[in-house]
This record gives sequence, C-alpha cells and structure tokens, in this order.
Amino acid sequence: MIVIGIKEKVEKVVEEENLASSMKSGLLPVFATPGMVALMEETSWKCVAPYLEEGCGTVGTSLEIKHVAATPLGMKVYCESELVEVDGRRLVFNVKVYDEKELIGEGKHERFIVNNEKFTAKANSKASK
Repeated sequence: MIVIGIKEKVEKVVEEENLASSMKSGLLPVFATPGMVALMEETSWKCVAPYLEEGCGTVGTSLEIKHVAATPLGMKVYCESELVEVDGRRLVFNVKVYDEKELIGEGKHERFIVNNEKFTAKANSKASK
C-alpha cells in the first residue's frame, strides 16, 4: 500500500558521463543538472516501486528543482526522496541531493501511476500514425 512518508535513498559516484561538459548542459566538469534530475527521478520511482500492483509503474510528470552547489568528478552524491502527497494515481515527492560536503539540490517531483503495457502501447501508437 502506498502511504505518505515512504522514503528511499540512492547513492552514486559522479562519473564522466554525468558531467555538464559531457551532457551538453554546460562546459564545466561538474555534476550536471540533468544528471541530478535523473538521480531525483530514479530515487522517487524506486521509493514506491515495491508497493505498486504488478504490471504498473510510474512516470514523471513535473519537476521543480534548485541546483545550489557544484560537485566535482569522482565525488559521491546521494538523493533522498520522500512521498509527501498521494492523490489517486498522482504522487508527489520531496527530493534532496547531497554530495560528501553539502546539500547540492532540492525540489518537488510529481509522478503518476500507470499500467506499463497500456502506457507503452499508447506511446508506440504515435509511430504508426
């Protein structure tokens, strides 16, 4: 059962592929905002995945964040996600990302529960039109 207060934490090391210079979000060799966003989304879907009905998943629909500090190549980062609102199939998470020294990003992330097969079929139908 999905209830408010469920939490998840995901940790990773900043690698070359996660840098702003590699992700084309800037020229500097620091953890990219798109990399931080991906970590926020991963942590949030993993937060509720064990509680979903078989054949269901979640998709991200909204993200409001601040990236407040830079993180260099090779440093560990981690995201903490907490489910703070449930409205039918709509889920809202508070997300915070830290490196080994400080808070580097935070925000709110919204996801919707979907039937994986139906969702994929609808998306794929665009290719045949």
